[in-house]
Amino acid sequence: MYYPEELIEEIRAKNDIVEVISGYVRLQKKGNNYFGLCPFHNEKSPSFSVSGAKQMYYCFGCGAGGNVITFLMEYENCSFQEAVKTLAGRAGVDLPQMEYSAKEKQAQNRRAKLLAVNKEAAKYFYYQLRSRQGAIGYEYLKKRQLSDETMQRFGLGYSNRYSDDLIRYLKTKGYPEDVIRDAGLCNVDEKHGMYDKFWNRVMFPIQDINHRVIGFGGRVMGDGKPKYLNSPETEIFDKSRNLYGLNFARTSRKGNIILCEGYMDVIAMHQAGFSQAVASLGTAFTSGQAVLLKRYANEVLLSYDSDEAGVRAALRAIGILKEAGMTGRVIDLTPYKDPDEFIKNLGAQAFQERLDRAENSFFFELRQKEKEYDLGDPEGKTNFCRAIAKKLCEFSEEVERENYLEAAAQKYHIGFESLRRLVAGYAARTGLVSPVIRPKSGVQKKNTPRENAKRDQRLLLTWLAEQPSLYPKIKKYISPSDFTEELYQKAAERLFADLEKGEVNPAAVVSMFEEESQQREAASLFHARLVKMDSLAEREKAFHDILYAVKKNSYERDSASGNDSMEDLYRAIEGKKLLEELGKTHISLE
Repeated sequence: MYYPEELIEEIRAKNDIVEVISGYVRLQKKGNNYFGLCPFHNEKSPSFSVSGAKQMYYCFGCGAGGNVITFLMEYENCSFQEAVKTLAGRAGVDLPQMEYSAKEKQAQNRRAKLLAVNKEAAKYFYYQLRSRQGAIGYEYLKKRQLSDETMQRFGLGYSNRYSDDLIRYLKTKGYPEDVIRDAGLCNVDEKHGMYDKFWNRVMFPIQDINHRVIGFGGRVMGDGKPKYLNSPETEIFDKSRNLYGLNFARTSRKGNIILCEGYMDVIAMHQAGFSQAVASLGTAFTSGQAVLLKRYANEVLLSYDSDEAGVRAALRAIGILKEAGMTGRVIDLTPYKDPDEFIKNLGAQAFQERLDRAENSFFFELRQKEKEYDLGDPEGKTNFCRAIAKKLCEFSEEVERENYLEAAAQKYHIGFESLRRLVAGYAARTGLVSPVIRPKSGVQKKNTPRENAKRDQRLLLTWLAEQPSLYPKIKKYISPSDFTEELYQKAAERLFADLEKGEVNPAAVVSMFEEESQQREAASLFHARLVKMDSLAEREKAFHDILYAVKKNSYERDSASGNDSMEDLYRAIEGKKLLEELGKTHISLE
């Protein structure tokens, strides 16, 4: 639904960005702004800035930025309209309601359609499990010792043996084939036409953190392949940014999150009282999922299968959690393969005891590394000690490194000073600590004429937003048409119009754009790094150079356009005249 600009601005203005973001990120005031660890990438030093004056946020590490609406869109992975609705509710602003005709319903937001068809499919699967046709699925779940209450809580269902069962049902509900297909609920090929993606499977609805069904997982009944089948990625289902069970786990308040591999593991743990359990969605654990988990807990307990593949997955997850700045510990499930088997055989109390004794991830890694060496052989033990020293160098904080060095020396009966010298020697050769890998920004830094021109334009807009008193002194020389990118021009038009009225509202400029990528780019226009200079003369020269560069680039663009109309010719002549005059003009910053 379209909301008027005035209404969006009212909603944005009534949601102070510092207050809203403080509910998600721990912020500390430094100078005029607030800083914290960026929630959109992994970092250890705060580069995430929130400005109460501009009502904007910006990360100097990854380039994420925007206003309070942008933040909600990026943090909650929701649309512009959904973010506006959430903030409107928070501020007590009533949004206009619209009665939709049949034609208008067809034109509704595509995202809403996909959510609706998934919800309808989940209802159908739920009903089928509890009908005569779903007896095979119901019996399977009962054999897995799931209660009816647990099945209901997770919305478990069953897909019939017929290959077009769901499609026919959804069509009777008015859903067109393209929506069914784009939601990932069917397959299409030349031989079979359109047929259900899931059939003869126990169904696990996958929900986002707001309990909306975004996809499905299905476990085949019998010996069919594959054993588990998942929805493909769609406009509403991004496997790398969602976790199964997180809609419940996020409110568990257990102080940690249990990360496991499968749907049944999550359900079994929830049924046993471990409501903080989640699982990745048929893929390996990702950095995006780690950032997602960091919103709800600082410690993750890994409950992967105890076989070789599970150990490899745990080792990989440990590295990802470290990069996200989280603590990881590993649960010992022996003699059983997975948490579901463990709980069935030994019970919830025994599992809780394993949670309490979960192994520190550093020593888990060393224990796996130890298997590669013969510690009964002097050379093997020496090489293992070198491996420990190398591992210790991954700790960037000296106190933490010293503590682990002491613990490792004690555990493996290595002389403390000997191990310390090994660490020092390895550090001298490699630079001690692995350098912090900063995420790449969305825009590669290239010293091309276009990138240089864009940089100058960003610097000019940032300067004007921070020092609006300069606008009357330079408006003779610069207009929005001097900005070479379409988005930059639109942003300049709005900013200059506000400056004419004696206002500065960068956050409102960002609200002009609905796409998250556009909002991020618009935010960057007001967060260019202005080099700090001590003397007024240096600052005045820097500002003049930026202003002149923007005007010169505009003039050269107009001169090289190849258009011969009188209007274009006049613009080029006028541009040259203003450029020459600007070159002789001193602009005071006082």
